[in-house]
Formats: sequence, C-alpha cells, structure tokens
Amino acid sequence: MNYLIYILILLGSLLMITNIIRYILFIHKLKEIKDSRNDKNKTWKTLALFLLIFFLLGYVGVAVSRQADLLISGILFGGSIFVAIILTLMFHLVNSEKENCLAMTETLIGMIESRDPNLNGHSRYVQHLTMCFYRHLPAEIKKSLNASLLEYAALLHDVGKLGIPEAILNKPGKLTDDEWEIMKQHPKLGVEFMKPLYFFRTITPWILYHHERVDGKGYYKIPKEQIPLESKIIAVCDTYSAITMRRSYKDAMHHEVAMSIINECAGTQLDSSLVEYFNKIPKAELEECIPNVHGF
Repeated sequence: MNYLIYILILLGSLLMITNIIRYILFIHKLKEIKDSRNDKNKTWKTLALFLLIFFLLGYVGVAVSRQADLLISGILFGGSIFVAIILTLMFHLVNSEKENCLAMTETLIGMIESRDPNLNGHSRYVQHLTMCFYRHLPAEIKKSLNASLLEYAALLHDVGKLGIPEAILNKPGKLTDDEWEIMKQHPKLGVEFMKPLYFFRTITPWILYHHERVDGKGYYKIPKEQIPLESKIIAVCDTYSAITMRRSYKDAMHHEVAMSIINECAGTQLDSSLVEYFNKIPKAELEECIPNVHGF
C-alpha cells in the first residue's frame, strides 16, 4: 500500500510540473491573439500560476511528512489529471480560434483583392514588409510590440476597401475630391467590419490610424503622440509597397527611388525614427518580401 501511495504522489508531482510548464506556454500562446498590454486578467493568470505551484508544493509537503494515505494521494493525483485535461481543452480552444481567424483572414483578403486588380498582392506585400521591418527594429521597441497581432493588422489594413465602390477602386485616373473623401473612409469601414470579431478587437485602432501622418495632416488629423506605434510601422511599409508595386495607372519604381521618397516623407508623413530603422534593412531582404502573385 505504501508503495502505491508514493507512486501516486510521484506521478502526480511530475504531472503537476508538466502542467505548470504547459500553463506558462499557454499564457505565452495567448499573446498571439491578445495584446498583453491591455490584458485585464493578468491578476487572475498570476493567481492561477501561484495555485498550480502551491498544489505542487502540496505534493512535496505530503511526501516529506510521510503522513499521506491512499485517499489523500489519490485526490492529489486526480487533481493533477483534472488540471491537465483543462489545459488540453484550453489549448484546443485557442488553436481553433486561431485557425478560424486565419481562414477568415484569407477569405477577406481574397475578397478585397478580387474587387481591385491594383491591390493584387498588396496586402501580402505589406504583411511581409511589416514582419521584415519588425525583425530589424531595436530590441527595446520589439518588446513593446506583439508580433502576431502586428502581422494580422498589416495583412488586414485595407479590409475596409470592401465597402468602397468598385468604380472608385478601379478608376484608372485621378480621383475627384468627392471620390477621394469616399476612399478615405476605408479605415473606418475596416473597423466596422471587424467590430463583431473579438479576436481582432486589439488591432482595430492600428488599422484605423494607418493613414495618419506624424505632422497631424492625416485622414483624421490625429496628433503624432496619439498614433499607435503599430500604425506608424504599417504606414512605412504601406508607403514602400505603394511605390514599388505596379498599378494599372503607373509602373513600379525601383528600391532606390522608393527609399528616396520615404526619406523625403520622414518627419511629415512618416515617423522619422522608424524611417531611420527602415533605411537599415538590406535591399535584398525588402525585395524578398514581394509575394509570389501573378502580376508582380
């Protein structure tokens, strides 16, 4: 009987150590779908981790005291199994949500680019550029960013163009003032489209303000200090994409021309410090960001 008691305690302890590791991994995985800076449940998550550790210490205490009986060891072992089952279900739910959102994102991007031939590959291009830019940012800036959510925002930055009439999207010439005012509504429309989707709630401000300028002359005249860093990053990549991408009404420009224009925009349209970091990205890496889409 004593052997069975200590086997249960040993197995329960090992399983609880595994549970603690899995729980830490789960918290890290949540950061892929939720901005930890705005996490209102940090206290509960910390408390849960504390309780798991406390549970593990309970195993150690029982083993050291040598006062455990079969009932206590069985309850402790059952508790570790219960925690393992709950963690498995939580991982499954998060993975399912990510897969659903990825599928939804692919559908939205396909719908956007099917309505406007000039956007063929643009969203993917901005996505790739943004993640390339992220890798080259200083460590202190990267710590303040959520790479997974930034990537979603970059990919979906033009989702609001689903609400823009095709006649305006596909117009070969210059837009009239009235048409331009309609076009400028696409960030707000994008936010409205994604409002019912809890998964994307964090990234909606980044999409809303990706056309703001640091001189305060953007779509919504937002001051520099109020523009999210993520929006400023996407703005740099969106500008580079717009310049180097071929459109029905213009040819693609070379990297050197694009960088010259971007540097001219530093301090007015684009954030100067971000432009400085963008300048340091090797040309070859930026060119590798071009997606494999027909028409490039």
